[in-house]
Amino acid sequence: MARTRELHAGERAHRRHALVKLLLLPVVAAGVPRRVFATADDSSPAVARERGASPQQDSVDLHTEERLLALDPERISARDVREVLARGPSPRIITMQGSVPLVTMKPFADFLVAMDYPEERLRNPRDLSYSYSSFADSRALAGSLAWYYEREGMVPMLIGHSQGGMLAIKVLHELAGTFADRVPVWNPLADAPEDRYAVRDPLTGETRPVVGLRVPYAAALATGKLMRLLLGQWSMLSRVREIPDTVAEFTGFYIEWDPIAGTGPGAATRDPYRPTGSASVRTVTLPAGYSHVSLPVTEHLATDPVTRAWIEAYRPGIAPPPPAAGADVRNLLHAADIWWSIKKHWCLEAQRLARARRARVAGSGS
Repeated sequence: MARTRELHAGERAHRRHALVKLLLLPVVAAGVPRRVFATADDSSPAVARERGASPQQDSVDLHTEERLLALDPERISARDVREVLARGPSPRIITMQGSVPLVTMKPFADFLVAMDYPEERLRNPRDLSYSYSSFADSRALAGSLAWYYEREGMVPMLIGHSQGGMLAIKVLHELAGTFADRVPVWNPLADAPEDRYAVRDPLTGETRPVVGLRVPYAAALATGKLMRLLLGQWSMLSRVREIPDTVAEFTGFYIEWDPIAGTGPGAATRDPYRPTGSASVRTVTLPAGYSHVSLPVTEHLATDPVTRAWIEAYRPGIAPPPPAAGADVRNLLHAADIWWSIKKHWCLEAQRLARARRARVAGSGS
């Protein structure tokens, strides 16, 4: 009987997902250019499995390492990215698409690649895709972060659009032990759990549980409570604005008058993202006219010298003057803000890895 109830519950959830997609399809399709509709990635799962998760280099040449350690994480230039950060270790970035992925997160990944982020660190090593489903198992995703950390020395960053933002926040709660005291290590290549709940910390050599692992940076784009209600995601309805200490820095982006997210005017002020402890949390309201569906469409901003220069000059709270008239500024604010945070935590994580390597060398007497 229990198994039957479980199957019935799963069937009801599947029907709810299908119904919501059917209801939203005419709304979202109307505002999306055909060229950005989701298409299958031209990739081979067999090649991905053979390649596996490439190990992180925990050292670079001495000159580059010296330059890396001298960087100010909050003032990273385009030259610093090209000549220093891109030559060293880089955290994976896991991007999660919305529940109706007419636009996946691939356009946003393309933007990051155009801004010189290493392409390989944006791909899912299992199938080489750029965008994760927002219906993925949050517990499995949390366990895979520990798996990556053990092998690469860096915990991946999380960026989610719409329901993908909810998934990112749910993963943070999984790591905080909100839903269970233990989370199994999950092998993302085999897509299966391992028979353990802890990993060997690659920096200290000590054993540490999955629960308590800390993500360097996470962001949620236009993640609302309305869809949590429609999809019956009760466990996250009261937690979707609560950010636990399992992330160093989190940014949540609102669109006012967003019918899909269910947010109206002043929503960001009435119901901001808030830390449950010491995490650094910001809530950013995007300009009027931004489209919920097309928020990931940002690659054009990196290829236009005008908007790229604006992004390079941006700092949170200190936006440069508006770009010249005629520039395509769609989605400029959140693209610039997320890129600034990615550069900052890319630098911090690479510096942490470099210092750990130096400590090991010093400890070994070499």
